[in-house]
Amino acid sequence: MFPDECRLCDAPLREFSRLPVCSACLREIEPLAAEYSCSCCHTPFLNSYPLDEMGRCPLCRLGLSNFDAAFSYGVYDGKLRDLIHLFKYGKVRSLARPFGRLLIAAMPLGMRFDAIVPMPMHWLRKWKRGFNQAELLARAVARHSGIPLVNALRRTRRAPAQAGLSASQRRRNAAGSFGIRRPEAVRGRHILLVDDVLTTGATARAAASVLKRAGAARVTVLTLARADRRHFIGGLSGGSSYTVALGAR
Repeated sequence: MFPDECRLCDAPLREFSRLPVCSACLREIEPLAAEYSCSCCHTPFLNSYPLDEMGRCPLCRLGLSNFDAAFSYGVYDGKLRDLIHLFKYGKVRSLARPFGRLLIAAMPLGMRFDAIVPMPMHWLRKWKRGFNQAELLARAVARHSGIPLVNALRRTRRAPAQAGLSASQRRRNAAGSFGIRRPEAVRGRHILLVDDVLTTGATARAAASVLKRAGAARVTVLTLARADRRHFIGGLSGGSSYTVALGAR
């Protein structure tokens, strides 16, 4: 009898929808824009200082990223961050469908993938939350693209949540957290690894390393959002921005 309110801005919802979010808030989500970014991992930078002549950042040209490329729709901030929190912690699963469209929009044109692999969640954490948000996103992408979904990875241990950890803590936390469930499903294939957020990249690097050891030919990471620390270092010099931006990976 009474209209619900938008979970983000509290405005009355005047349209019939499964989403508890108004169309105005959804329209505020913008794709990531960066004048300078790595040609492989697409980390945004303030200037071209960290990039070589092929546009690669130091980690990528040294082969330390483990994955071959990474794409994200937007910045992990503002309304997109609020929506992701609503999806994960508010358990609004209906957001998986519009999020799937954003992920499809972020996928590179002309790049062919053989299988979609969702970032796995430890069974106990999945039981407590009720779902794995990465798997819901991966299924949405699979429906839109027709690429088969394969649950090829598993969590071998229940590591502490990555949120709130430093970059070095995230690397240690992610190390040894993954195992392969179906090596025959990834061997010789180009894998699209789907997750919700790319922060420092520690989790994606650890998962990609396991996929590569199982025989995957290429691993491309696709996320809804990625952390962007350029605004924290806007006043620094070129050399300083290089150091801080690299550490933010």
